[in-house]
Amino acid sequence: MNFRAILGLALATTFLFGATAKAESDDPLQIFVSKDKQSLAVYDGAALVATSNVSTGKPGHTTPSGIFSVLEKRKTHFSNLYDDAPMPFMQRLTWSGIALHESAHVPRYPASHGCVRMPRDFAKMLFGMTKRGYHVVIADREMAPQPMPEIGLFKPRYPARDGDLLSDAAMRPSMPAGDSAVEIAAAETLPKLGAGAVAELPKPQPALKLLITRVTERHALREVQAMLNQLGYEAGDETGTPTAKTAKAIKAYQSLHGQKPTGQMNAALRTSIYKVLNRKAPTGWLYARQKFKPVFDGPVDINEPDLALGTHFYHAVAVHPAQRRADWYGVTLDNRIPAKQAARLGIDRYPDAEAEDAAQTAFERISIPTDLRDKIEMMMGSGSSLTITDAQDTLNTGDGTDFITTTVEPRKAG
Repeated sequence: MNFRAILGLALATTFLFGATAKAESDDPLQIFVSKDKQSLAVYDGAALVATSNVSTGKPGHTTPSGIFSVLEKRKTHFSNLYDDAPMPFMQRLTWSGIALHESAHVPRYPASHGCVRMPRDFAKMLFGMTKRGYHVVIADREMAPQPMPEIGLFKPRYPARDGDLLSDAAMRPSMPAGDSAVEIAAAETLPKLGAGAVAELPKPQPALKLLITRVTERHALREVQAMLNQLGYEAGDETGTPTAKTAKAIKAYQSLHGQKPTGQMNAALRTSIYKVLNRKAPTGWLYARQKFKPVFDGPVDINEPDLALGTHFYHAVAVHPAQRRADWYGVTLDNRIPAKQAARLGIDRYPDAEAEDAAQTAFERISIPTDLRDKIEMMMGSGSSLTITDAQDTLNTGDGTDFITTTVEPRKAG
């Protein structure tokens, strides 16, 4: 009997702080914290496993809302910020001081300095149920993961053997070669069945954490550098960092194409160079992390870019590469985009975050190149996730983290 089944049987009673139920699988759990209800719920897929009251951050020390994951676990821990205050069964969510932990004072109202306080018995139980990388969603309102319909979310496949797949190229749209299009062919091969077939199956992949957001200035410049190099302008390394060599190449291109030679990337330059190469400028970018480290990234296209994407989280369990199957669950978080940021991103319309199909509609607006999709599907394991949002959180996402996305509660009418 696995650990989670034993735990479910041992905790089959109802506690003062909440309830527990037997988990249905060994897949990674999801944790949802509701700030308006001051509650925490643990889900195995769509099945509710455990609940508890909590206490989040009080005014002036508000617990951030958003999408996090467990970065570190310590049974014994003391606060680095607040006079060595004890934080038993600590599960860290950010390196800036936000965590889940036990507390002797867990009223049903915000009372902490930003962390999520839990009663002792529940904190101890939850500590034994989770692992590093398990997702924690902190929301302004109560929500639960919903099964996603068939909308083209990623389906796992076995990694191709050496020589079977030509997919180690950079994740950029292919460039035309002369008058003919360049196509990258991939051959997927599954292990042979029969005697010893189990031994031939590749080991399960770790969870792959994905983020889709709008193109940043850095990636736009990286693409421009690549295209200038292709055209022979010697723009230097394709890093997305402006350099003297890049400025010289841009100025040379601008002079030749009747533009003011500023040496700086602008909309006119991007429009011109994409037109010259008969390519479409990407409006979105996909990033991938595995084991808390970046592994690859690449361009995607966002349909109706003037319409905000919103913020959505999708989580995959029951991942079976041999069956090309995964069960996806999704939620949509409330998130307000400041006016100046919306203008910079070209957003002037907003979807309804509380619509039943909000998460479905957002994903259906994203076009993902085949080579990028192939790479994702061959690397995803159980617990893989996707976050879609208009602007990435560069403040909290960094060394030793998954993608962290913080949200801003919309202003209430009146």
